[in-house]
Amino acid sequence: MALSRRQFLAASAAAAATLRPQEGFGRGLPWIPADRFDPWIEVSPAAIRHNAEVVGRLAGGRPILAVTKNNGYGLGLLEVASVLEPLDIVHGFAVVKAESALALREAGVTKPVLLMGLFEDDVGPELVRQGVDLVLATDDGADRISRAARSSGRRPRTHLYLDTGMGRMGLPYHRAPAVLQGWGADLPGLVGAFTAFTEDPEFDREQLDRFMGFVQRTRRDGLGLGTLHAASSNGVFHFPESHLDLVRPGIALYGAYPSDAGRERRIAELRPAVSLKARVVRVERLRPGDSVSYGRSFVAQSPTWVATIPVGHADGYPRGAVGGARVLINGRLHPVIGAVSASHTIVELGSEASAQVGDVATLVGWEDEALYPNTVAEDSGASVYDVLMHLNPALPRVLVEPASLGEAPPWA
Repeated sequence: MALSRRQFLAASAAAAATLRPQEGFGRGLPWIPADRFDPWIEVSPAAIRHNAEVVGRLAGGRPILAVTKNNGYGLGLLEVASVLEPLDIVHGFAVVKAESALALREAGVTKPVLLMGLFEDDVGPELVRQGVDLVLATDDGADRISRAARSSGRRPRTHLYLDTGMGRMGLPYHRAPAVLQGWGADLPGLVGAFTAFTEDPEFDREQLDRFMGFVQRTRRDGLGLGTLHAASSNGVFHFPESHLDLVRPGIALYGAYPSDAGRERRIAELRPAVSLKARVVRVERLRPGDSVSYGRSFVAQSPTWVATIPVGHADGYPRGAVGGARVLINGRLHPVIGAVSASHTIVELGSEASAQVGDVATLVGWEDEALYPNTVAEDSGASVYDVLMHLNPALPRVLVEPASLGEAPPWA
């Protein structure tokens, strides 16, 4: 018998819940075997906590609605949630897929969870039962959520999503008053309202004016919109007027600067919270004229040692890493050479065989600034969002603390 959408989501959430970090998770347990060659991802709780403190300080102490979409920005949805939920500064979580919202609840998250995307009718009752906040983002949003609430037997909690110029999701600000008037008394469980910025500095100000103009109009009409939020990581750094009642950062919590790393680093220090690692699977000496990888873009001019690492663009490592990215092995940085293939990356060791099969290689991480996500992105001609969010969700993730696997971050 075919699974219904609701059954599928429940099964997905239950499966995800089994991955929730437990006592001692990542503390030297044999979870990443010492002889594992395939890549894995290490996540630093200490760095996440530090970054949440920094964001809270930049936001003037306002609560944080932590965006954990796209598998926690690549770090792992449940891994980052397990670190963030105990923090007083964290109000709750925001996701864009119903599976993620249910996974958080099934894993034991009790703080508010906001689903910023839409959902199918047969999933709605379960979302309401689990206390997930839903968005009023379409003309039929009130009816859709009311149906879900009636089937669940619980009162829903909703946030109004206003499109002030992003043109992506939400009720267009110029039509929203009429839509709300049409909903009338049927408006279900409104506890908040929000918008999303284009991150064009001048237009963002226009967007905020549109949002606050709408808020003031609805208040004059006797409708309270609840908690107001608009600022993403970019807004936290560059647009303090948008901080409102709470801020809604994502990538900054995980140690990457959102738009201008040089400028933002001068404002506040974030600490990378993710490390992509694998073990060297081949070390070989090239003769003059020997080449590596597709297209023969690297040809040895003199005897040169190279190492192969079983990480490629299918794992989330950027194809453009050959443009200048480096990899850390045994405390030394080595340039990526040749095209990054789906499953392998090749680095130049130089005139000496300074690595051997089984040595740990770090491609993204906190051990050196050359490995920071923003640096890898810049050296690869990629977006820092791609460097994090494209990390393969199938790779194992482990929370690391001092005396744990790999190199613990210096701030841990």
